[in-house]
Amino acid sequence: MVIFGVALLAICMLCGIFLGEILGLSLDIEANVGGVGLAMLMLVLIVDHLKKRGKLSQPAQDGLGFWGAMYIPIVIAMSANQNVAGALDGGPLAIVAGIAAVSISWMIVPILSRGGPKTVDASAGSENTSLGGGSNNARNIK
Repeated sequence: MVIFGVALLAICMLCGIFLGEILGLSLDIEANVGGVGLAMLMLVLIVDHLKKRGKLSQPAQDGLGFWGAMYIPIVIAMSANQNVAGALDGGPLAIVAGIAAVSISWMIVPILSRGGPKTVDASAGSENTSLGGGSNNARNIK
């Protein structure tokens, strides 16, 4: 059910907005600085913590998954619109900084995706039915 988990989402959102306002005031900026990002980070960390301890019911997990899927694209669209408008008002330096940040991120992704040490699974060559493959001969190809 979609209503489950909304209280946790609301608490994280309120805390994130509050912390973003405090951060903005401490930096002498008249805006919320990263409040939505802090809220999403708190939500991810809290949900992970509750899942590991078995204190989050399956309906709450489903509800949080739904709202997370709805919430992130909306926030990204809103912030992208503000970032473009701010970059155009900020002049060429803001545009160059934005292009540099995106370019550096694209270059770093392959390095980060290599991850940690590779482990060899003894059952890597056998059929893996735990991924939902069942009897349709699906297997985990590495």
